[in-house]
Amino acid sequence: MLICLSSILISGCASSEQTNSESEQTESTKSASSGQEQTKENAQEENDDQQEAEEKQEEEQQEPQYKVSEVSSIVPIDDANSQVALLTFDDAPDKHALEIAESLKEADAPAIFFVNGHFLTTDEEKETLKKIHDMGFAIGNHTYSHANLNDLTEEEAKEEIIKVNEQVEEIIGEKPEFFRAPFGENTDYSRQLAEDEGMTVMNWTYGYDWESQYQDSDALADIMVNTELLGNGANLLMHDREWTAAAVPDIVTGLRDKGYELVDPETIKRPS
Repeated sequence: MLICLSSILISGCASSEQTNSESEQTESTKSASSGQEQTKENAQEENDDQQEAEEKQEEEQQEPQYKVSEVSSIVPIDDANSQVALLTFDDAPDKHALEIAESLKEADAPAIFFVNGHFLTTDEEKETLKKIHDMGFAIGNHTYSHANLNDLTEEEAKEEIIKVNEQVEEIIGEKPEFFRAPFGENTDYSRQLAEDEGMTVMNWTYGYDWESQYQDSDALADIMVNTELLGNGANLLMHDREWTAAAVPDIVTGLRDKGYELVDPETIKRPS
């Protein structure tokens, strides 16, 4: 009798201990699970906050910081740095555009390459443009054949401009963002057409590389940096030429040594 009672008590105690242990284990599991869920929630909130901050930063970066004035200088919007210069290269991609782009890339110097359609007919020329674009440079429209738009009918001018947009889009997947008329000779029609196509129209502040006395890299670099025309917002015109390609590193260094920041074309306002 005593043995049976003792056995029952022992069995009861063991059962009670097991129940308590299971209960504690269940509570521990619940607590761990709750902690994990809280950790996940916290992590999700952090990810959401980070994503929101990144989106806000991206939106701020996309806001234009500069606009092109009526005289084609680069004007700051709000509190953007005013001591800037814009590098542009016309008649690309002829023979030296890729070399120019590589020098600029090495110097971390942004620029716009204005292209002519008659330089985009061969596979090699198309590949050159793609390489320039892939290096991060903005592409502008400089018409198909470099004709003076004042000498063309509206239909001819339209063909000169639209054809280049179509060529560029086929090669790099997007249309040019800027337009510069050959010889700086815009018409009311060409200007409106360019803006309707989403391109910012510009001429330039100064350029020298077509003049015989500056068809030398040292002379060109010197005048581009030391001309009295250099000032805040200067829009520098250069071309796809051998002497220009050789002068690019010194031009970039010289401008920066004078305190000029080189404008990223992506920060320039487009037509709304």
